[in-house]
Amino acid sequence: MKLWCVVVVCLGVGVMGGKYSKEMNQAKPGGDEQTVEFRIAKLNQVWEKAQRMQLSPVRQSELHSDLKIQEKDELQWKKTKVEGLDENGEKEAQLRRNFNVILAKYGMDGKRDTRPLESNSLKDHETKQGDIFDDPRLDKLWNKAKNSGKFSNEEMLSLKREFQHHKDKTHEYNILMDTVSRTEESHKNVISPLEGDTKEHVLHQKHTELKQKMRDLNQGFERLRKLSHEGFTEDSEFREPRVIELWEAAKRANLTDDELDSLKEELHHFETKVEKHSHYQEQLELSHQKLRHVEALGDKEHIKKNQEKYNTISEKTREMGYKMKKHMQDLNNKISRQGLVHNEL
Repeated sequence: MKLWCVVVVCLGVGVMGGKYSKEMNQAKPGGDEQTVEFRIAKLNQVWEKAQRMQLSPVRQSELHSDLKIQEKDELQWKKTKVEGLDENGEKEAQLRRNFNVILAKYGMDGKRDTRPLESNSLKDHETKQGDIFDDPRLDKLWNKAKNSGKFSNEEMLSLKREFQHHKDKTHEYNILMDTVSRTEESHKNVISPLEGDTKEHVLHQKHTELKQKMRDLNQGFERLRKLSHEGFTEDSEFREPRVIELWEAAKRANLTDDELDSLKEELHHFETKVEKHSHYQEQLELSHQKLRHVEALGDKEHIKKNQEKYNTISEKTREMGYKMKKHMQDLNNKISRQGLVHNEL
């Protein structure tokens, strides 16, 4: 098992050229083409390993969506490289970093996840009853909001989603920071001044990305603090944390009123997509529980029927997860591009 983890990690940090060969990425003649989930060999290896791990159905579905996004980005990068548009290797380094983040996020980077959730609070914080976010600052805010009496049951569910989203974002930041640190160590051995300049540029981009993510985390926490104290307002535009985060970023991006109105409409469509995906995730979990129950009873006909239903819901959840994450990626890029254009004017 340890050897397999090492192989996967090596794929993430090695040269990215060979995995795009025709022989590597097409099913072998006479083989079962249905088993080839991705067009890139290393992604298939990760997926095959994940199927042997004890991941929950929802988490496995999330991994599949992340790998599909990675596949799309790497195939686009292949075309870019052929056209000579990634001379300094910046995009290649970002793709490698994204892949390593996926490995770490799902526990496939060959190391135990001991990354703590960073906060400005004392490190000797002890877990108490009611501490559900593994972060003293979040737990303190959550307990205060829960005991304030100003939130309805529905609002408490929405608030919990916001807190969980912030916890996940913090965890992703810590994974990225750890990945960058390890990459930085590997870049210390440079062969030539030219190579050193290229690596320096790539590292600068990585640190810029980290700083932006830290700013986003700080702004997100401030929003949670304000929300916990003041409650939800009647004129709240959105409900889903990811959509709220995009809307807040758009309002900071110096966009025109027309651009904001257009983006707001698109975000409402995106929010519907997010909610629909969440609904399918819930149905996937319920279907999985029912399948386990039927399997325990041993009725083959019922097992087959529930397995087919589970497979259908699983496939639909993966498909919707990919479309949602791609749409979110497009929205992030749009907000960044439009904001950059206005800042340059």
